[in-house]
Amino acid sequence: MEERKLTEKESLEVITSMIARTKAKYLGSGNILLMWGYLIAIISILVWTLLEATHQNAWNWLWFAIPAVGMPVTVAMSRKEQIVNGATTCFDKITSRMWTLFGVSEIVLSLVCLAFTFLGGVNCWAAMLAYSLILAPGTEIAQGLIFKENSLVYGGAAGLIVGIITICCLAGGIPLAAYWYMPLFILAWICMMIIPGHIINNKAKKR
Repeated sequence: MEERKLTEKESLEVITSMIARTKAKYLGSGNILLMWGYLIAIISILVWTLLEATHQNAWNWLWFAIPAVGMPVTVAMSRKEQIVNGATTCFDKITSRMWTLFGVSEIVLSLVCLAFTFLGGVNCWAAMLAYSLILAPGTEIAQGLIFKENSLVYGGAAGLIVGIITICCLAGGIPLAAYWYMPLFILAWICMMIIPGHIINNKAKKR
């Protein structure tokens, strides 16, 4: 039998339905956002405190605890949510691949920074700060626009502003002093992850 082709109206209805379904699933739980937000905030505060107390740069290796803990926990949480919510849509895959791209590029950048450190004795770790506060907010804003979730758009915008400030400081040779930059860095992730996560969870409870 010849397959019937969808009309333009029917195609739009299918796409709209898929977006709505993905939105319901994605916005049904802000737990992954909260996990990353609290993890980054806690590690940042811990590194900041230990550096101030001991003045030993070795504590900076604790930053690697963020991906070491966050990535496997994210995989486990995603699998659990997939079992609960059922089959994935193409928009599920799009959002997943957007964040996967961010994660993979962060790993690549970490390896490049390590190479600069051990092979050339060059400290370029500030690039991690700038990069993460440009790509992560951009990804979050894109998701917020797709799903029409303002908390993601505004939270991403707040993080992006901090990222732009970071780039301008690095380009202008302004040191990112811990006493003013670390609170700003932590605030950015609170706005991007923790606040939207709680808002999304509260919306889910009201459904």
